[in-house]
Amino acid sequence: MIRNPNDIQEGAKKIRMLIAGYPGIGKSTLALSAPNPLHIDVDFGIDRIEPRYRKPYIQPQSYDEILGDLTPINLQDFDTLVFDTGGKLISLMSLWAIKKDPKYGQRDGSLSLKGYGFVGKEFVRLMDYCFYELQKNIVIVFHATEEKDGDNTRLRIKVEGQTKNNVWEPMDLGGFVEIYGNDRTIGFSNCERYFAKGTRGISGIRKIPALGPTSPNDFLTKLFAEYNAKATAEVEQNAVDQAAYEAAMVEGSAIIAGIVDADTANAAMPKYQAIKHALTSNKELGVLWNKKVKECGLFYDKVLKKYTPAPAAPGEEKGAE
Repeated sequence: MIRNPNDIQEGAKKIRMLIAGYPGIGKSTLALSAPNPLHIDVDFGIDRIEPRYRKPYIQPQSYDEILGDLTPINLQDFDTLVFDTGGKLISLMSLWAIKKDPKYGQRDGSLSLKGYGFVGKEFVRLMDYCFYELQKNIVIVFHATEEKDGDNTRLRIKVEGQTKNNVWEPMDLGGFVEIYGNDRTIGFSNCERYFAKGTRGISGIRKIPALGPTSPNDFLTKLFAEYNAKATAEVEQNAVDQAAYEAAMVEGSAIIAGIVDADTANAAMPKYQAIKHALTSNKELGVLWNKKVKECGLFYDKVLKKYTPAPAAPGEEKGAE
């Protein structure tokens, strides 16, 4: 079904986010600042997180174990799933894929080209399952690696093969964590140094507040709230615009319906020009106006600045101005 984008009513939504950065920069702690998270500690690194910032966790040793744990009953008390790290998650997926079908692997144990394609699709499927069916926020953590591009050094997420393309596809937000001076920052806009992803007005570089002994670890909770506040504002504005559009269409259609000859067309012009348009009402009503005056055999005289019956050799017709 083809739908009008102006009909979208969704406001608050769950969010999918990627966090990348060098090891030890605080990515896991940042990820756990998301709303009510379950820490899927694939890297077995929870001991590196300060105790006061730790959250309920699982430490799966296989991808089958992850699939077994991610059920609606098990996750009913959580709002966010934190996969830490995405690289290790994809490694477990790779072992699972090769075990499932040997053609997905090579003799040295690495993935074949078909294997990379299969794992990439499975990653997207897992993200879709967590987002659409389980209805959870998703935060996935990746280590960063440096790649040389001529004289430039760029940061990329550390993941094997072509699966890195699949990783970015479902994400709403993606940021690289870096340190500038004494400040930790996260960047949401593409630049020469790294790829990133920002939507709903979340962009640029943002400072991550330092955490003290009594500081709440809530950076992503606030960021997600900001994201959804902007989404809600867009929905509310869309409702206002839609109401104005419908009113303009009703008013304009009534005016156009009253045109039967040159006199009624000329009398209708001031009323038509006074319509307060919204969205595509001006364009749509313009088409209806031109169609109606053509049906009535009218011609807009540029000298007289009014409609007259079309001459025997009709000139160029023009709609209401």
